[in-house]
Amino acid sequence: MLWLLLLQVWASCLWLGQGEVVKSFANTCNQFFYQNMPPAKGLEPQNPAWICQTFKDRPFYATLYDKKGRIPVYSAYIYQFVTSKRTPQLWMVEPQVSVLSYSMSPSNMETEKTLREKYSVSEKDISESQAVYQDYLKLKGLDRGHLNPASHHDTQDGRDATFTLTNIVPQNTALNSGKWNVYEQKTMPKKSKDCQTTYAIVGAVPGTSSIANGRVNVPSHIWASACCKTKKNTVIAWGAIAENDKDKIRVLTLGALEEKLAELYKRGPVSLFHKDCPRK
Repeated sequence: MLWLLLLQVWASCLWLGQGEVVKSFANTCNQFFYQNMPPAKGLEPQNPAWICQTFKDRPFYATLYDKKGRIPVYSAYIYQFVTSKRTPQLWMVEPQVSVLSYSMSPSNMETEKTLREKYSVSEKDISESQAVYQDYLKLKGLDRGHLNPASHHDTQDGRDATFTLTNIVPQNTALNSGKWNVYEQKTMPKKSKDCQTTYAIVGAVPGTSSIANGRVNVPSHIWASACCKTKKNTVIAWGAIAENDKDKIRVLTLGALEEKLAELYKRGPVSLFHKDCPRK
């Protein structure tokens, strides 16, 4: 365990010293991907940030973030479903995205108040490359939609760690509380019931509208995917996708989802998981 702690400390120092987030998940935070393999570059935006989402000095999931659209491209995590009711938490932001130029920048996600008062970071600097709490006020027909949901974590720290605005997109209210909620609370437990460990990647396709005077993109689609080795040592995978303006969701094969995402993102071929994960 000591060498893991030293590795985390070294990585934090590297982020602070270089004044930038990590270049990829290839050697950092790849434990949240099946066979340690992150998605290929077909989802990568023009101005990305690779975030190892860290809370109380522990990484809980990985997020590829679009600093231009101020929304996550995807969040990847290990699924650990819990039936306890979600309790509202303080919303946090990601210092690694906005304040790396500050020598005392923390590696943990923090509230905006903490960054202002403890680290003397201005609101302008915090909000330059990511969404802030103010952006999500006065929403109409939209919610703060988790990509990595709190209910998919079996510890309180894990649930708390999902309450960062780098894990949030403006999601259609009816969808968020309707069919998408059914997928998170019923479909995922049913499909993964025979899994040893379920690796999930949930994302959002950038749309043509925005909130907060153009600051935060409103996705056109929300999507989800998963891959796992079963208790019988077979490998299964699946996907789901929904348009972000109606309460409908389509559950489909991993291969069909990847083809649809390649069509929507228009950034090249999309491969979400290791080749062992079945596409059909």
